[in-house]
Amino acid sequence: MKYLAYIIDIVGIITLALGIIFFIKAKKQIKKDSGKKKKEINKAKVVVIGGGTGQSIFLRGLKKITPNITAIVTVADDGGGSGVLRSDLGMLPPGDIRNCLLALANTEPTMQEVMQYRFEEGGLKGQSFGNLFLAAMNGLYGNFETAVYKLSEIFNITGRVLPVTLESIDLIAKLKNGNIIKGESKIPKEVRKQKSKIEEVYLEPKDAKPLSEVINSIYEADYVIMGPGSLYTSIMPNLLVEGVVEAIKGTKAVKIYIPNVMTQPGETDGYDVLEHVKAINKHTKSNLIDYIIANNEIIPDNQFEKYKKDGANQVLLDKSQRITLKNMGIKIIEGDLIEIKNDYIRHHADSICDIINSLALSHSYDEAR
Repeated sequence: MKYLAYIIDIVGIITLALGIIFFIKAKKQIKKDSGKKKKEINKAKVVVIGGGTGQSIFLRGLKKITPNITAIVTVADDGGGSGVLRSDLGMLPPGDIRNCLLALANTEPTMQEVMQYRFEEGGLKGQSFGNLFLAAMNGLYGNFETAVYKLSEIFNITGRVLPVTLESIDLIAKLKNGNIIKGESKIPKEVRKQKSKIEEVYLEPKDAKPLSEVINSIYEADYVIMGPGSLYTSIMPNLLVEGVVEAIKGTKAVKIYIPNVMTQPGETDGYDVLEHVKAINKHTKSNLIDYIIANNEIIPDNQFEKYKKDGANQVLLDKSQRITLKNMGIKIIEGDLIEIKNDYIRHHADSICDIINSLALSHSYDEAR
């Protein structure tokens, strides 16, 4: 019995030692796997489809996650300084392209300020230096795509920026009252003036061709992200270009939609998250979305007041929407995604990127299994 007790003690000690060894090895393996997953995230190819301020803000955060970014940008803008250059020089509108280039740029802050500088008087009043710089490059090389590429080199950008098409396109809206509105900048104004919501939007010409790099980047992507940005005037003009939807449907990439945190007067009045999704499905004749990243943070009354006066409301989910979206096969990720800066409510880019980072990690883990 005495020897048996010794044997049991020795076996116990050996078992304990082996357990410690296995624990240390497992810990090292987890650390190794974690490092591998982070490396995979850095290699992830991300395509962001949109336009406007929302896209450029998001890109500033996204470049912290991966250098492999392709921003596909609408060229349907016909208002402001971009509209003037489009009309006067017959070039594609440079505004959204400029903002995306600067968001991905690796330049001195002074250069950023110079490129965003707007002239305050004279014939150039309201025009930004960045727009004029891009217009000069377009004139020098005689090709908008080359001008964007050369500017990308000058700014040493992370990733690349692509106009969705090199053709001159106009966004057309048919309102529920049957009236037709031509011009991206005119649509919200006429919706409010006529008190009639948007029934559908389409491009003129309807058969505008995309850049081949746009289609290739979508097929090669690990993640295709639509938004954030104006539903009808920033995201839709990209999806309506011939071949873009087919590429999104055909790619193996994870498809993510980020709806705006606020409704836009004259565009998405009264819309919730589900109505944003339904509008995309209606225009693309398919469900392109795997995931929705939606805000659930309630805006303080004092910050919300001026938006409410303008007719804007928060875009939020409720139980009914969640059930419907789930039945559509769409996964929902919610979080506090709002940043309030200079009294402007917008997406917090880093918060969205943290979610995408976590999503990428979970997908890497699932694939490894």
